[in-house]
Parts: sequence; structure tokens; C-alpha cells
Amino acid sequence: MEVDLREQQDDLKQLVAEILAEAQRQGADQAEVSVSLDAGLSVSVRQGALENLEFNQDRGFGITLYVGQRKGSASTTDSSRQAIHDTVAAARNIARYTEDDACNGLADAARMPVELADLDLFHPQALTPEAATQIATECENAGLAVDPRLTNSEGAQVSTQQSLRVYGNSHGFIGAYAGTRHGLNCVLIGQDAQGMQRDYWYTVARSAGDMQSPAEVGRQAGQRTVARLSPRAAPTGVFPVLFSPSAASGLFGHLIGALSGGALYRKASFLLDSLGQVVAPTWLSLVEQPHLRGALGSANFDGDGVATRSQAFVEEGRVASYVMSTYSARKLGLESTGNAGGVHNLQVLGQQTSTQTLIQQMRRGLIVNELVGQGINA
Repeated sequence: MEVDLREQQDDLKQLVAEILAEAQRQGADQAEVSVSLDAGLSVSVRQGALENLEFNQDRGFGITLYVGQRKGSASTTDSSRQAIHDTVAAARNIARYTEDDACNGLADAARMPVELADLDLFHPQALTPEAATQIATECENAGLAVDPRLTNSEGAQVSTQQSLRVYGNSHGFIGAYAGTRHGLNCVLIGQDAQGMQRDYWYTVARSAGDMQSPAEVGRQAGQRTVARLSPRAAPTGVFPVLFSPSAASGLFGHLIGALSGGALYRKASFLLDSLGQVVAPTWLSLVEQPHLRGALGSANFDGDGVATRSQAFVEEGRVASYVMSTYSARKLGLESTGNAGGVHNLQVLGQQTSTQTLIQQMRRGLIVNELVGQGINA
């Protein structure tokens, strides 16, 4: 890829300013605009043959305006003057038919970031389709070579993506950041006398140099698939249970979801009124660190334009903060935590023990690698 989306940043910021001015001309009391621009390459290989080659370049504009305390939103992919005029008019027309909501409106201007730190998020990769095909083939071959019982494959996929995000609002704040995301995954199928099993492995990073090698991704996919063959029922009993890192991350995600302002103001969470309550062991803390250089979740501001900051949601086992956007915070009578759109780089802090040590301490127990179903009832 020879595209560099950063070259379009100034033009998009100017376009956001023009859209905000158009919203004001059409009578909006407040307005905000989000622009997303993406470009990338994706290649998939199956059984050593190229199966899919895709180039993508997408752009979209989301326009939200407020007339009094009524809100209207519309979107477009067309940046022509007429299209922008019509999209703003559509958002304003929607606002005419919505109800007043005292919690609507932009975040306070004082919550916008003054300066945007360089978070080292942009590491483009000059990857040709031929090179991507070779990487995917190497990955799949390494996986299939793990065991002769690996008889089939759902393929290996390589992707390299650039993104540019611009957000602006009628407070005068316009912020932008570019980022990259590179990924490689492999899905293999094994078979023995008791049937077929499948499993996968993947690697993803801002910089291609931080990813696992194709051979390692393939080997782990192969080893995980082989481990599933010849399943047997566990005996009835009471045993210690160990969640693998990938499975455990889902549990933490559900906990953060239960602490989110949207679930709380709707009274759809088991953690209502839980500030200060113990919800985890005292050695466990869940801390957001949005300014880690080069991390996948790093950001200077959230979806409302509110400056992000390091903060604890669970501190030494106790709920230290909810996870709130501007709107949900107002519904709860609290302040935004800069989490419109989600949490940025959640860090699980606590006792450091290797998986192998935990298995040895457990002696005989159950290791959970995957959960099925549609989640939990929060």
C-alpha cells in the first residue's frame, strides 16, 4: 500500500469546520461531526491457493445537531456541498420530531483536550498482494505441519489497514488522529476417529514488527486444534477452574459492561449503586491507560471529544468509577469519564503468576479456553 491517509488530515479538518458552519446556518444550537476514513488490503489463502484479495477505501461523515434539547443525526459518504447541505437538513428535520431531553447536548467545552499528544499510532506497511499471499501461505503451511491429523484449513488471512479519524464540534474543538492496524490469523481443521475439530490463532498490532511471526501463528493454531481432538467427558466433582487469558478477557469485558453508564441508568446491571463496593479480590485492579504509545486502544479523546485520562474503574477490588459518556453521566448526575465509545487500553493489575504455575498449583482441575452462548444477563 502506497496510500498515506495523513495527507488528507488537513482537508478533512477544514471540511468538518465547513459542516459545523453549515449546521449553524441551518439553525442548530450545537453540532458535532465525526469523520472516518479507512484504507487497506486483505488477502486470504486456503490450502495454498489465493482465495480472496480485497482493497478497501471507505469514507463516512456522521453529523449530529441539537435544536434546543432535541437531537437529530444523519450520515453521508458524499462530501459535495449539496450533499452536506442535505445531510445537515435531514439531521435538523429529525430533531424536529424527537422529544426534548435535558441530558442532550455537547460535552462541556472545558472537557476538550487542549493539546493532542503523539501516541505513535501510525506505522504503515508497504505490503504488496504477492507479499501478503506469501505470508499467509507460510502461516497456513506451518500450522498444517504440526500434526498429520490436521487435514483441512479454513485459511490464513493477512490484513493491513490505515485509518483517519476527525471529530469536531461547535465549541471550536477539532481533533484528528491517524492509526494503523495489521493482523494475521489462521483457522485449521483436524480430524480423527472421533470426529472433526477446529481452532485458530491470531496476532494484531499497530506496527507489523510487533506481530508474532507467520510460522508461530500457524503453529499455535495447529496446536490448539490438535488439543481439541478426541474430546472426553469430565468426571463429576468439585474442581478448581482456570480461565485462559483469552477467555478471562471476556469476563472482564462483562464486568466493565456492568459498570457502563448506559446499563446503569437503564437499571440493566447487577452493579447498580456499586461505587465503593467490593466486587473482586483486593489484589485486583482494572485501570484504563489511554495514552500508551503504540497501543491498539490509545486515544487522546473519546467519541464526545472529551479528553481521555488514566483512571481506575476497579481499585483493589472496589468499584472506583463507572464507565461514562457525556449523556450517561448526565442521566446519573455525574461527570463524564471520557469513555464515549468504550474503554481505552484496560489494564488488569494484580498478582503476577504464570499460566504454567497456576496449572501446577491447580494439580487437577478445569481449564476454560472458550465460552459458548450469547454472553451474560447483566
